[in-house]
Amino acid sequence: MDTGIQAAPVSKKMLWAGWIVSALPVLMLIASGVGKLMKPPVVLEGFAHLGYPEHLILGLGIVELGCTLLYVLPQTAVLGAILLTGYFGGATATHLRIGEWAFISPVVLGMLAWLGLYLRDVRLRALVPLRN
Repeated sequence: MDTGIQAAPVSKKMLWAGWIVSALPVLMLIASGVGKLMKPPVVLEGFAHLGYPEHLILGLGIVELGCTLLYVLPQTAVLGAILLTGYFGGATATHLRIGEWAFISPVVLGMLAWLGLYLRDVRLRALVPLRN
């Protein structure tokens, strides 16, 4: 589908910068998702602390890794970013609900995910152009 929107092609520097910025949220999400699949005691304790039942751990780990995979694949990166925004929103609300300042982490990771995608995806830059 041709939207008629023309965007400057992404430079190699911008592409690399985008992947570098995207790496932090991706690595954190992979570590967190794998941790949920493995269910070590620290994850079980964390879920109990947050007030979530243990039976949700596996499902959340699968969702987390699935959204991250969609974000990493260039063809589905925008969909992945949208889904990760929802995931990070839930994490933010969870920490705010129990009065923890850890809510800042998912907010920052979400911002980095979008910034990284903005730098590496010409479609997103065409949709949301930044002007002087």
